[in-house]
Amino acid sequence: MKTKNILTMVLLTAMGAACTGNKELSSGINLANLDSTYQAGTDFYMYATGGWQKANPLTAEYSRYGSFDVLGENNIKQLQGLIDSVAALKDLQPGSVEQKIADLYNSAMDSVNLNEHYWGAFEEFLLCDGYQNSPEITKNWLDEIWPRMMRQGVKGMFSVWIGADEKDSKNNIVNIMQGGLTLGNKDYYVEEDPATVAIREGYKKYIVDFSKHSGFGEKDAQRIMEDVMRIETRIAKASKSMTDLRDPEANYNKFTYDELKAQFPGIDWDAYFGVFGIKQGEVKNVVLGQPDAIHEVENILKEETPEAIQNLYLWHAMDLASSYIDDESRKINFAFYGTVMSGKTEDRPRWKRAVASVEGGLGEALGQLYVAKYFPPAAKDRMEKLVRNLQIALGERIDVQDWMSDETKKVAHEKLDAFYVKVGYPNKWKDYSDLEIGDCYLRNMLAINEWEIKDMIKTKLNQPVDKEEWFMTPQTVNAYYNPTTNEICFPAGILQPPFFDMNADDAFNYGAIGVVIGHEMTHGFDDQGSKYDKEGNLVTWWNEEDTKRFEERIAVMREYHNKIEVLPGLFANGSLTLGENMADHGGLMVSFQAFKNATAKAPLKDIDGFTPEQRFFLAYANVWAQNIRDAEIQKRVKGDPHQLGKWRVNGQLPHIDAWYEAFGITENDPMFVPKSERVTIW
Repeated sequence: MKTKNILTMVLLTAMGAACTGNKELSSGINLANLDSTYQAGTDFYMYATGGWQKANPLTAEYSRYGSFDVLGENNIKQLQGLIDSVAALKDLQPGSVEQKIADLYNSAMDSVNLNEHYWGAFEEFLLCDGYQNSPEITKNWLDEIWPRMMRQGVKGMFSVWIGADEKDSKNNIVNIMQGGLTLGNKDYYVEEDPATVAIREGYKKYIVDFSKHSGFGEKDAQRIMEDVMRIETRIAKASKSMTDLRDPEANYNKFTYDELKAQFPGIDWDAYFGVFGIKQGEVKNVVLGQPDAIHEVENILKEETPEAIQNLYLWHAMDLASSYIDDESRKINFAFYGTVMSGKTEDRPRWKRAVASVEGGLGEALGQLYVAKYFPPAAKDRMEKLVRNLQIALGERIDVQDWMSDETKKVAHEKLDAFYVKVGYPNKWKDYSDLEIGDCYLRNMLAINEWEIKDMIKTKLNQPVDKEEWFMTPQTVNAYYNPTTNEICFPAGILQPPFFDMNADDAFNYGAIGVVIGHEMTHGFDDQGSKYDKEGNLVTWWNEEDTKRFEERIAVMREYHNKIEVLPGLFANGSLTLGENMADHGGLMVSFQAFKNATAKAPLKDIDGFTPEQRFFLAYANVWAQNIRDAEIQKRVKGDPHQLGKWRVNGQLPHIDAWYEAFGITENDPMFVPKSERVTIW
């Protein structure tokens, strides 16, 4: 996963081990996962994972269930055990991390209190009675209640955070970005295909249903919905698409604070930042990503009535609170987000939602317990050595590229050598001592939001970037590359089977976790990462000819994926998924080279009827084994920068020469792509 300050997040990676002395090690391949009714050259994904799909049908709780989810289910059970052990302790010291974990979990699990006594906290949160008929009450609400809600994490019409300045990567800066869309993606507001229209209608129903449940009459609920849809659609039309957001240079516009106020005078910036306790003069510069969207916010503030703006803010507040109060509220929430958006028919059980709240709110506190029990120091040491092995292989791949000049290769090696590798868990942990947790679920979640904003301001405003900060918790089943710190991060949560198996040989581990590690590394050189230097600064370091040759090669990748029909009449977005597709390609090429290097002096034997090379590609395919609903496919094609699991296999392997050799794929096989039409990046 690539992040960009919580930047662009890109999925993947983790642990692999350079296993030596493989005499007693297994193949790692579960033969039951295969489906012999398919041929490798016809549909390799089904050939490698068809048995897994039959054995792991979708349950009502999931819209997609795959290898990541298998590990996620195991992790959430481990986390529940850790939380239960803390919650069972008596006489917990007030203010201790243990007390906060126990009370947050118990507040989420107390169904009786949630259903019988939620209204007091909810009403206290909204404080909106009578707003429709009184301009004075509306003004007071906007002046007094809305600022408090912003401090509690309720979104407005754009987003702001403090993170690395992409052209001065050692220092933090205030970032202002488009936002304010409950559906997250502008496509849901502007496209007219039947699936999108159905989601839009479902969203309208959700707004009305929840507004009525919150105490508004039918007329007022309809009015809230109409105001929300009109304003959010206005913002959406002025916003950039998910694909356009992938261009870092086009989304970097730096202003002094005085320039911001002069060029965007329709927003009272002094009052806005003052809400969060930032004094005048403390914001010196800002990076504003999408000027058109912010100008439209100015227009909205000028042209819409105060009542309509209040309706928008009220809705954002109600939507945020809907998961933290009574069961009926959660039911209405799930009917839209779970069923309409993703096709799920059953919500997660309460205990899983409670664990997720602790994970989200006290993640590093829980992480300390997790790594102490499930991630020994030896695993961290082994992972760091493996990453170095993959770095060597990527360096070798750089050396043989004919599209890179010698000058660019030199700088690429410098960037590769400068990678900051994070494995397992942070070197220093977050301090939650200022966060107060009590017995009310909603108040707890609001307190966490407010604490996170205060902590961001305290630790980042006018401060240098802290390279020790982690953007994922140790128990997260994922990983990321962050271009502004040139770092790759592999949390402990993913460093276990089915991604890494101590009992399997190198063919399996390089094909599974090795590819994932290579994936993250090559993000530093994809169509986005290649625009950042070794220090993490957004700057051009390739010469013009290198860039031209690179663009020619990635165009092949883009167009190949644009032609993939994921559902009847629905095609993949090769531009949106370009960075991830390139990283998958690079991960395969780099890890296969590392695998051959590791086994050159002691070649592996055939096991279970498969050669080592065949097991490498079977292991890779099984990383992406999954079942998925059509509604989830439609959702992901609109907004997910990752290709669907099936096509991370069938869309990648036809461009890997070693796969053809391993399985004897010929031009008579449906998956065959002529060599002249294959991607040639790494």
